[in-house]
Amino acid sequence: MKQINRRQFVQSSLLLASSTLIRFEPGRASSKVLLSFSTLGCPDWDFKQIVDFAATHEYRGIELRGIKRQLDLPQCAEFKDAAARKATLQTMKEKGLRFSDLGSSANLHFPEGAERTKNLDEAKRFIDLAHEIECPFVRVFPNEFPKGQEKTATLDLMSAGLLALANYAEGSGVSVLIESHGDLVHSEDLEQVLKSAEHKQAGMIWDIVNMWSVTKEPVAQVFERLKKYIRHTHIKDAVVQGNNIKYVLLGRGNVPVFEAIDLLVKNKYKGYYSFEWEKLWHPELPAPELALADFSRQMMNHPGL
Repeated sequence: MKQINRRQFVQSSLLLASSTLIRFEPGRASSKVLLSFSTLGCPDWDFKQIVDFAATHEYRGIELRGIKRQLDLPQCAEFKDAAARKATLQTMKEKGLRFSDLGSSANLHFPEGAERTKNLDEAKRFIDLAHEIECPFVRVFPNEFPKGQEKTATLDLMSAGLLALANYAEGSGVSVLIESHGDLVHSEDLEQVLKSAEHKQAGMIWDIVNMWSVTKEPVAQVFERLKKYIRHTHIKDAVVQGNNIKYVLLGRGNVPVFEAIDLLVKNKYKGYYSFEWEKLWHPELPAPELALADFSRQMMNHPGL
């Protein structure tokens, strides 16, 4: 990571201490649940549409996966230079919003070589951007168990990549989170990766559907094993029948998503509940105006939140 001077370090440290690292901390009061949504759900909206909708529908954060289908966030006009980043951050603050997470496309399963370097470099660019726009988290993918590559070796590569990125982020106020995604969805495998990459600025995003749709592990068992690492969540619902997954509005599927939410609430989770409506990948899904509004209503009306 680029060197930061003492003033920048102090500013980053204050930011980190005041509000960024979200953990399970009993007794921390919150007057309102932290809802965010991934811009994966509104791929054709411009930034003004995104922030205006969030501000008027009970959201407190935005998870950036792309803007106008540009997934390489540092290339977006809103972040093209220091002046643009400053203006973008000011717009967020005026709306009472924060960036909850930046979703990179970086994968950690590649062996040493050009492809691995390319993916780690992408994650580092996202860490630099997150630092500048006061965003606490950058998401990375684990992601695959390639044929011909031993599973234990792949798990080691995932751990090593996550730890390297956490070390890169040290002092920035940004944590790097590995998502339960791709082939890394069994709780035992996730725990192994996270234990081997133990770092105060490393953790995970719990995507309940990604895990349960494949493993059918009881969510209480998953949560007990992984709760110390969970910093952020991806909330969505689906009808799962065998290997078929049909995404539906929250509460209309057969995934035990509310059981997972209740566990989070019971254990004093203070991070974001981030709606991941995969409209970009599944254009047949209902429009974002419907889905994103429905999610906030469902969550705000859920007992205990």
